[in-house]
Amino acid sequence: MQYLHTMVRVADLDVSLDFYCDKLGLVEFSRKEVEKGRFTLVFLCAPDDLAGATENKAPLVELTWNWDPEDYTGGRNFGHLAYRVENIYETCQRLMDGGVTINRPPRDGHMAFVRSPDGISIELLQAGEALAPTDPWASMENTGSW
Repeated sequence: MQYLHTMVRVADLDVSLDFYCDKLGLVEFSRKEVEKGRFTLVFLCAPDDLAGATENKAPLVELTWNWDPEDYTGGRNFGHLAYRVENIYETCQRLMDGGVTINRPPRDGHMAFVRSPDGISIELLQAGEALAPTDPWASMENTGSW
């Protein structure tokens, strides 16, 4: 397992970049504008982590700015922790066997979400290419929120 990023939703991207980059000292690693979804993702890293970010796309802080104003309640501004796993199906099965609910199953062989006992959302991403969709995962419905 490899730690990838932490996602935080921000209300004002410019103000947040001023804080994280100009004041805290992180550097902008990459940016993705998603017009269809009406959001921007900005990935930041610490200067000493730039080589790791370039090689592994980790460790990063993901700032998510939704273009339409939204009030974030219940900790919704904190998005998730993300980890790359060797086999997403085996990881999800091990978690289920341990009593963990798979909130967003890996139907696509690539991504799943679970929650910690404190309600923190954890994103699991398949290392390399997505695995071929297979049951029970391919037909499993979402459970709760993620």
